[in-house]
Parts: sequence; structure tokens; C-alpha cells
Amino acid sequence: MASVLDETSDTGQADSSDTPVQSEQQRFINRELSWLGFGERVLARAEADDVPLLERAKFLAIFSQGLDEFFQVRVAGLKDQAAAGLQGVTPDGLTPLQQLSAIRSRVTELLERQSRVFLDQVAPGLGQVGIHLSDWDELDDDDRKELVERFESQIFPVLTPLAVDPGHPFPYISNLSLNLAVMVRDPDTGERRFARVKVPSLLPRFVVMPDGERYVPLEQVIAEHLDALFPGMVIESHHPFRVTRNADLTLEEDEADDLLAAVEVELRRRRFGRAVRLDVVEGIDGEILDLLTHELQLSDDDVYVGPGPLDLGGLWAVWELPRPDLKDEAFTSVTQARLARPEEDQVDMFAVIRAGDILVHHPYDSFTTSVVAFVDQAAADPDVLAIKQTLYRTSADSPVVRALIRAAEAGKQVAALVELKARFDEQANVAWARALEKAGVHVVYGLVGLKTHTKTCLVVRQEHDGVRRYCHVGTGNYNEKTARLYEDLGVLTCDPDIGADLSQLFNYLTGYGRQEQFRKLLVAPGPLRPRLAQLIAGEGEAESGTGRIIMKMNSLVDVDMIDALYAASQAGVEIDLVVRGICCLRPGVAGLSEHIRVRSIVGRFLEHSRIFYFANGVGPGRPAWYIGSADLMPRNLDRRVEAVMPVEDPDLQGRLQQVLDVNLADDVLAWELGPDGEWTKVDRGKGVNTHVELRRLAGSRAKRRETEASGSARGG
Repeated sequence: MASVLDETSDTGQADSSDTPVQSEQQRFINRELSWLGFGERVLARAEADDVPLLERAKFLAIFSQGLDEFFQVRVAGLKDQAAAGLQGVTPDGLTPLQQLSAIRSRVTELLERQSRVFLDQVAPGLGQVGIHLSDWDELDDDDRKELVERFESQIFPVLTPLAVDPGHPFPYISNLSLNLAVMVRDPDTGERRFARVKVPSLLPRFVVMPDGERYVPLEQVIAEHLDALFPGMVIESHHPFRVTRNADLTLEEDEADDLLAAVEVELRRRRFGRAVRLDVVEGIDGEILDLLTHELQLSDDDVYVGPGPLDLGGLWAVWELPRPDLKDEAFTSVTQARLARPEEDQVDMFAVIRAGDILVHHPYDSFTTSVVAFVDQAAADPDVLAIKQTLYRTSADSPVVRALIRAAEAGKQVAALVELKARFDEQANVAWARALEKAGVHVVYGLVGLKTHTKTCLVVRQEHDGVRRYCHVGTGNYNEKTARLYEDLGVLTCDPDIGADLSQLFNYLTGYGRQEQFRKLLVAPGPLRPRLAQLIAGEGEAESGTGRIIMKMNSLVDVDMIDALYAASQAGVEIDLVVRGICCLRPGVAGLSEHIRVRSIVGRFLEHSRIFYFANGVGPGRPAWYIGSADLMPRNLDRRVEAVMPVEDPDLQGRLQQVLDVNLADDVLAWELGPDGEWTKVDRGKGVNTHVELRRLAGSRAKRRETEASGSARGG
């Protein structure tokens, strides 16, 4: 990836490890270009020969969908700033217009790579193993007959051609829709008209033939039947195109008496967001391209031309083909060792938690037999008085939400904080909010001006010695589907201090008042930011040679946190950062960050957990460990409700150390960030693959526990 300093002419020369920092702007890497660097690392998985072919197709789909979201939110925001004439600069010294120019250059390069890897590697590779990307012209008569029948029965009934003439204005082109731009001519009058045909989004992007060995772009099937849509007309030309619009949710929350209603209104408005990108295929008719850019109010810089096919996010349909020989080896999570049980018995979750805190590491440890089982038991247990839970992103058929509904119907006090503003999950969360309310759950929609991003669950249970609070604090969402794909951590505990803190946090979220001092939790907005700054500074003040910081997170953007890490490095603290996505810190710069190393793990699972380690966080030589929901971004520290908890059990700390050790030893999936802002693949040495090694370790723990249980049973 080209350095930010190479993208613009007014920020000086790129840093190197032995060159002092020349300016304030050189202290930081641009946020948007750093995200595109993450996209490049995802794309590299599609280019890797050692990744199974259908998994390579999957990474192409992930890259495509990620880029869509980047344009809908980040590029759209920059275009709004530029249109408003804003000239403010980012910490790295770029104006909105300069960022848009740099993004254009970078995205063009990445799209060319994406097309090359699909057309030159993945598609031919799949063809060699019997899965062919076929053009209509390559099909035989039997194939075409099959597609004609499918068109007439499944596709034609849902198509709606929209012509443009004095009685039909230019149609609205919905966000991320795939379309055909068609030029038709009346053979009698010679009159020519433009028409648009929307490719139905509810149909698979690629039509898979009955033999499961060939797939045809849906737009080609439609294009071959345009005469059925425009009978009696001459089809002069047809070209696929795709529009991306501003889809960020903008709520005037201080004016919204009903947040649920406000979100529903804004979701309807989202469909009509301003266009920010037009994707077309090479060879498009110039007249049609001019018409599209004019009607969509786009400039030439907003148009991206490629060889096609458009929208490779549709490759998910190809990935779903039943070809396990072309995918990663099937993966099954194991039940966390302390929760494993003989099949005839159900583990008593509350008894196990009372015996000591439980650390679960997904997807290696099953989400279903840990977190879902915890909420399920709480819903069914007659001694449970109340359940309180935050819901940020959930699945369409969430077992956690169903358990909350059962608990409410059983007469328990149930409170659910449903974050309606979770980007691109707003519609699903609105539906769940209404279902929960109908069941009698106390539903709260979040706080004005803040997103509730914390992953917490509180269960209040009546026991023989009084009321006890059981808690789950995690790094990931309560979503059993993404828990099989996202790497996350969680702790199940009945620590009285954590229980008291969560009670206070939920009262703050559901009631009216201000947050007070918490006993153990680091909560944002509030004590999280100053405490993390204090912990970072503390390592710099520790005895020489003892300072050590390790952090694992999704993104590192916050300027104050980066400056604190720079200061710690200058004090001699050794710092390792594992950052999956955006990293605006520039490591390895002499006089600034020569003691900081940054790496990124990109592979089968999406790295999503946050771990913070400070060697002297509790006292000299006494480390502090934390996990939680917050990244080091301004939005997480200041504009979201987050919860980070200390992990104090030595055994659990050892597990976290093991996770970080594996991440730092990885030489298969790991990338390293250089002082110039470029990411380079780590040279393979011992062949340590984080996802393979952590899976092996989880399996070994489960097997050891099973052996111990078996031996205990025989001894009894």
C-alpha cells in the first residue's frame, strides 16, 4: 500500500526507521487509507494460492461488500464535507478533497487487482475443477433452454422495465442495486429511448445451473430476454451498472421524542441518499454513461469502470455450492472445558460460575453451549428474578432474544437495551424491539447522542444465602451466527463488584441520571479513556526495562491514545499492537515510536476481540489484564457506551497470554506495519497459523477435561 505521504504533495517525505519525524502530520496515517489497507489484506487472501478456491471467492465477496460500506459511509461523509466547503484537515494533514483524491487512486488500483484475481485466477481455477463461469454465448442449446424456462417462471414475473420519456422521468436507482441500462428504438418512427431494468436483488446474483458445475451472471440471462420486456422494439444496446448511495443514518435525536419512530423514518429516507459512486463495465456506450452521470449528479471521478462482472459480493452464491473439497476443512466449536458434561446431564451454569470465572473464546469455544446456554438457563430457572441485556447486532432467529421473550412470559423482570442505531442492522433491531415489547420485555432504545455498544448481560438470582448477580461481559455481539465466524472473548462471572457495576450501568441505560464511580468496570463515556491513559503512562513511569504493553483491537484511531503510546515508547516501553483493521499510529519511527510494533491477523475468522495488557498495571511487576467492547477510536471512547472489565483470575490471565503469544508468533496470517504506512506479509518461518493453533489448543483443553472427567467417574 502506498504511504499517505506518497498520496499528497504537501506533507513532506515518508518516514523511515532512522529518520526523525519532520512534522506533526507525519505522526499519523490517514484513517480512510488505512481502512483501504485492510481491504487490501482481505484481497490478498483471495490471491493466496494456499487458500481453497471457494474460500478465495468468499474473500472476493467480503472485499466487495466491505468496499460498498466504505463508500456508503466514509466516502459519502467526505463528499458531504467537500460539498459544504469544509477545509479542516485530519491529523495527518489532509483536507476532504485531498482524501477523496487519494481514495480514488487507491480504490482504482484495488478494483483492478480484484478483477485480475477473479478473471485470471479464481474463475479459471474453478473451471478446472468443474465449476465454470459461463457467458450466454458459451452455453449449448440444452443450457439455454433451461435458462429460458427459468427466466419465464422465476425472473420475468418480477422484472419492471422503466422507460425515460416526457411522461416517464428518470427513475430512482436504489442503493447497491444492479441494473441494465438499455437503449431501445422504435422501428417505425426511429425514436430512441433509454430504459432501465433492475436486476432483482432477492434472486441469486449468479444463476447456478442444475448440474451445479456452471454459473451465469443473472444480468446476462435478463439481457438475452430484453425483447420480452420491450416487445416490438429494437434493442440497440444494453450495459450493466450499479449505484452506491449515502446510507449513513443521520438522526436529529435531540428533536426526536420517539427514537423508534425516528429510526423508522430515517430508514425510509436512507433509500433516497445522494449517489456517491457509479460502477460500470468496460465498453459502455458513451451516450448512456453521460446520461447516467448527469441524472445521478455524479462527476467523472465518481465513475469506476471495470471488466465485470459487477458486484462480486454475489460470489457468496457460488461459495454456497456443496463442494467441501474446495472449502476450508469443516470446523466444529468445542464446549468450553468447564462446561463440558455427560450427555445425559445438563450442566448447572450457575454452580460452575460460582466455582470460578469462566473465559470463553469463540469460535473455538462454542457460543451455543456457553453464552446461549447461560441465557437459556436463566430464562427457565424459577429462582432467577431478572435478566438485563444489551443487544447490538443479533441474528434473524436469535436464540438469545427468544430466551428473553420466554423469560418475560414466565413473569421475570426482563430489560433489553436494543441499539436501534447499529449501522445496517437497524431494520432487524426495530423488528426485534417490537417483538420484545409485545412479550412484555422492558425495551430501551439507547441514549440520546450515544450508541450502546457494550456486550453485557446481567442475571439476578435468588439463592439460599441471598440475591446473587451473574454476569457475562464480552467483546462480541449476542449473535450465534457471527459467533462462528468472528473471534471474540467473554467472561462469565459472579464477582460481586462486577455485578454491582453492571446493575449501575443498566440503571444508567434504562433510567435517568449520570454515571457514578464504578468499582471495576471501565465504562465509556467516563472512566475508560482516563484510566487507559493512566495505564499507558504508568508503564512509562515503571522501573527501567520493565514497561510492557500489549493491545489487541479492531482499530486504533484516537489521537490522544496514539500520542500516549508514542510517549510510552519514548520512555522505553516495549509495545506490541495487534490491530485487525485501521491503524493511524506510525510504528518504528526513530525518536517517536521505535519501540512499537504493529501487526494484523487476517484469515479464516474475523479477529474481533479486544485485549489490553499492562505489565505494571496493578503495581510494580503486577500485570493488569482487560477485555471488553471498546476499540481505541474517538467514537468508542466518547460517543458510545462501552464496558471493559479486568480479568483477575490467574488461570484466565494465562489463557489471554496464550492468545496474545499465538498472535505475536503467527507467520502465516500476519502482516506488519512499517513506518512508511505500508503493510508487508510476515515471512513464513515456523508456520504458526493463529486460527489453526488456537483451535488446536481449545480441542486439547476439551479433551483433557473429558479425560479427567472419565477418570473421576471410573474412580468413583
